[in-house]
Amino acid sequence: IPVYEPRLKMGEKLAEKIIRKYPQHDIDVVIPIPDTSRTSALQAAYRLDRPFREGFIKNRYIARTFIMPGQETRKKSVRLKLNTIKSEFAGKNVLLVDDSIVRGTTAHEIVQMARDAGARKVYFTSAAPPIRYPNIYGIDIPTQTELIAFQRNEEDIAKKIGCDWIVYQDLEDLEASITECSPPGHELKKFDTSCFSGRYVTGASITDEYFQNLHDQRNDEAKQLRKNGGAQSGQKKGAQSHAGCESVNNDKRPNHANHVVPCEPLTNQPIGLVR
Repeated sequence: IPVYEPRLKMGEKLAEKIIRKYPQHDIDVVIPIPDTSRTSALQAAYRLDRPFREGFIKNRYIARTFIMPGQETRKKSVRLKLNTIKSEFAGKNVLLVDDSIVRGTTAHEIVQMARDAGARKVYFTSAAPPIRYPNIYGIDIPTQTELIAFQRNEEDIAKKIGCDWIVYQDLEDLEASITECSPPGHELKKFDTSCFSGRYVTGASITDEYFQNLHDQRNDEAKQLRKNGGAQSGQKKGAQSHAGCESVNNDKRPNHANHVVPCEPLTNQPIGLVR
């Protein structure tokens, strides 16, 4: 299924939930968090009968912030990643649309940036349901306690990120957005929704002990300890090839050291910011 049509559906259903929950809303403009939320934000704006505007300019040389190591690095990188177009915020009640909220670091900084740009009120919406559980099937989602939606309701989350209110997509609407776009004869009926629902396809084998072990290995403090331990023991990072993209051990070409391939480094950090 192409992602475009389901994202349109997600934006439409998100707008309908806003109308149900806040029928007398005072939204002036709908602004997406670039890039992947644009499609949902566009359809939400159409359904809400409000203008769609680009309020953020994205620096394409900064990687996804939620996978960056360390909270301070993530916070600084959000400000480097996005710049506001002040005229789209000044004196307006803005509805910000993002595709999902993980730790809430990006959301908190973006809300503050909108206020700094002159927004009168800032409302926040997520085209995905609250992420309350870690993914254990290959997606690098933080540990449970680092997720902003863990053991928090929408009111708590709104206070945490500093917005006036927040609305999440319902899981049922997310699933319906996909099933309604299924090609005839190939209807999808079951999804892995573990990071939203806590229901894992591997079932009973996922225990509290497993999650505790996952937390001990994945949390920021554990990562920092491993990093410091390696530095103290004199260990060095492996040599890199492809201009810093991957370990030289993965390069199977003969005489790979003589090859120079221009590529964006994995760190994506401006020189002098993080070393």
